[in-house]
Order: sequence, then C-alpha cells, then structure tokens
Amino acid sequence: MDFSLSDDQLSVRDLAVQLLADVDPKGTTGFDAVLWRRLGEAGLLGLCLPEADGGAGYGLTELALVCEEAGRRLAQVPLAVAVGAATAVARYGDPDLKARLLPGLVDGSTVLTCGWSEPFGADPLRPRTRVQDGLVHGEKTAVPLAREATAVLVPAVGPHGLVLAVVEGGTLLDEETTSGERAATLVLDGAAPLAVLPAEAAVLASQWTTVALAATQLGIASEALRRAADHTSTREQFGRPLATFQAVAVRLGSAYIDVEALRSVMWQAAYRIDAGLPATEEVATAAFWAAEAGERVASSAVHLHGGLGVDTDYPLHRWFLASKHVELALGGASRQLELLGAALVPS
Repeated sequence: MDFSLSDDQLSVRDLAVQLLADVDPKGTTGFDAVLWRRLGEAGLLGLCLPEADGGAGYGLTELALVCEEAGRRLAQVPLAVAVGAATAVARYGDPDLKARLLPGLVDGSTVLTCGWSEPFGADPLRPRTRVQDGLVHGEKTAVPLAREATAVLVPAVGPHGLVLAVVEGGTLLDEETTSGERAATLVLDGAAPLAVLPAEAAVLASQWTTVALAATQLGIASEALRRAADHTSTREQFGRPLATFQAVAVRLGSAYIDVEALRSVMWQAAYRIDAGLPATEEVATAAFWAAEAGERVASSAVHLHGGLGVDTDYPLHRWFLASKHVELALGGASRQLELLGAALVPS
C-alpha cells in the first residue's frame, strides 16, 4: 500500500508552510485575524467544504496537513474547531444556514466555533445542555473565540436525543486560558437557535475537531522535539555535546517514538473518516496519544533545555503551553481512555 501523499496533498502542505513561515510565536495573542484572512484568501479555510459551498472538496487528511503546520508555528487561528463546525453545517445545514455562515468562514472574514465542554462534564456527546420548547438551556465552558464567532455550535439533548444546536448570543464570561487563546463561558438561558442539526452532525463535528487537534498537537510536539535535539546537539557539558550523554539520548529517543506514534494514529483516524469507515476507536486513540504523548514530548523538551526551558524570555515555553492547551481541550488522556474503553466494551 502506498502511504505517500498525493501531489494535491503535497501542494496543500507546501502552501500552508509558505503562509505560516513568517508567523511569530510570540506575536499576536489570542487570535491572529490577519493570518486568518490570509488563510481564507489562499483557500485553506474552505479546503474541506463542498465546491457548491465555496470550498475545494477535500477531506480531513488535507485539513490535518494544515493543522500540523499551524501547530508547528503556534499559529493563533482556530482551524480545528472552526473547520470542524463548518463541515457539519455544510453537510447537515439547510441552504439558508449555509448561506448565512459559510461564505464568511471560507474567505476568512468570520469565525465559527463549537462549545464542547461543560461544568463537570466528561463526554461532550452526552451533554447536560437541553433544547426544550425550541429554546436552548445550558452552559458551555472554554468556548474558543466565543466573542469573535458569528455562531456557536453546541451539542445538546433534544426531545429525541442528541442534537447540534447553532446559536447566536447568550451571556459570555471571559476566561483565561493556558496558551492565551481567547475563550469564554457561554451561558444559554432560553436562546433561540438558528438551527438544530441532527446527532450525526454533532458526531461529525466532534470527530473532525478531535483529529484536527491531534494533528495540531503533532506539529507542536514535532517542533518541540526539533528544538530539543538542536539544543542538546550544540550545548556542551564537560567538553561534550549534551546529546552524547546516554540519559539525554534515551530521553530524545523516547520523545521521537512518541511523536511517530502520534503521527501514525492521527493519520489512521483521518483516513478512516475520509473513507467513510467507522472511526470511534481510532479517534479516541488519536486523542489519547495527543493528550498523553504530546504533553510528554513538550515536558521532555523543557527538561532537556535545563533552566532555559522555564525561562519565559526563551521561546520554548510557548510550545509547552500550547501542548498543554490541546491536552486540556481534548479533556485529557484519562477521559480518552474511558471513551475508548466504552467503545471497545459497550455497556
């Protein structure tokens, strides 16, 4: 089997590298609106949407390539959550909803987001938020770019089970996040939704967002490892490069294994989703490795830099914080193991 990227996929990756090459990891804090617009103008925000909706008709694999590069450069743009939301709207929304939300997302002039987390909630697809009498009641925490978004997609329970409600408004309470990304708690007390999409839309958006976050974490971990390898190869102790000491070499080798394992499971999940195959277990596996191995690699990079690793005047700590942000956005490794166990051994 040929696992190499196609010419189109290589072109997508090369374009992402070109657009993200000049991103300053310590530049824009929270949201880089200029870069978001540039990504839209280059066609990368509509990459996975149908051509009828202004997109290019590609899949999750192509989105993952862009997310990996965005993670590598710590780009302050909500690729994973916004494109995951847009894909659900494109597939399950009616023409009016698509016309209202997708053109701005495609050209980078607007943002879509999702509210997955709830207070004390573990599984975003088993929410406490309710749609009752046509109105949405509930609370979502750590909603990325909630103030900037034109609409928020929130999983909720309707009269017949899980749905994905598309809402505007609500009460926003700003939050301080690990990485500096703008986020807020969204309180919905009887909000009238723009639309209520079926359970399949919630599952699709969740899976796409999860795999795209895993791809982002892959980029973060890869760059953190590269920086650690460069540092230990040039920094000397007792007249020898640090990388020649056995303990350092073993730590770097373990981090390399973690990065490649994350790469493998992330691509497996993306492939199955693009192929229309069941992917519940693969998505949970990718999320587990992104949360567990991603944080482990970033921590190793910090430790291998010694005092520089915790110096906020030195850039490495930004990759550590970004890695922790993705880990928390995924709910942590333990939650993913619970979801994987539930998928393997249904109750």
